[in-house]
Amino acid sequence: MRLGIFAKTFAGSDPDTVMAAARAAGFAGVQYNMACSGLAAMPDELTGAQTDAVAKASARHGVAVAAVSGTYNMIHPDPAVRASGLRRLGVLIDAAADMGTGMVTLCTGTRDAADQWRHHPDNTTPAAWRDLLEEMGKACTLAEARGVKLGIEPELANVVDGAAKARLLIDTLQSPSIAIVLDPANLFEVADLATQRDLIAGAVDLLADRITMAHAKDRDAAGGFATAGQGVVDFPHFLRGLRAAGFDGDLVTHGLAADEAAGVAAFLSRTLAAL
Repeated sequence: MRLGIFAKTFAGSDPDTVMAAARAAGFAGVQYNMACSGLAAMPDELTGAQTDAVAKASARHGVAVAAVSGTYNMIHPDPAVRASGLRRLGVLIDAAADMGTGMVTLCTGTRDAADQWRHHPDNTTPAAWRDLLEEMGKACTLAEARGVKLGIEPELANVVDGAAKARLLIDTLQSPSIAIVLDPANLFEVADLATQRDLIAGAVDLLADRITMAHAKDRDAAGGFATAGQGVVDFPHFLRGLRAAGFDGDLVTHGLAADEAAGVAAFLSRTLAAL
């Protein structure tokens, strides 16, 4: 597996700076965010010079662009907000290859109008699911035309809140563009070790054919997020399961401070070496 990190972990508004920082910390890939180019995360347009700068920085520092972030609230209660997000997603899909990547990561969304990462009780309604199918269908049409993967991440606060919903989305839309980004810390909040392992193993088994990227963040004992290696997630179990399922893609960490990056790279490298 190739170790990666959210590029936005590092300060800087140009790709050369953040790629250099990622390499210096021990990472061979990044999940890029256009904010690292001094732009909006979901820009209205991208120039050839802007995409070329990302590709050149990637090559210069030997840091692959594993994916670019295209997250917007896909089931926002306002259809106009969804339409704006989809249009900007199209900009990133069109530019992905020029930046050296074949994947754009998404947020399946929440009915919370203010925060796309906050749970809302209406996420489980049939209307929310219908909106997701419609929005993802449009996104898949854009992605399929460009040969781009759309990385969706099961997370408790979103409409795709676990592996079962992710599998249902894949099987319903039948699009080759849908890929899974699997983060063990997004499958539970507080769970004993046996339950945690069962949830992780079940998710890997159910989604193995679509897992294209893995994430590495952690949970503390109270259910809050933590830096990978400093919480309760059983990373050897998670990574062993991924390897047994044939996964050999990017393992991307996030939710950490820049000064923790080198330590997390060392922790993940040791964990992988010990498998």
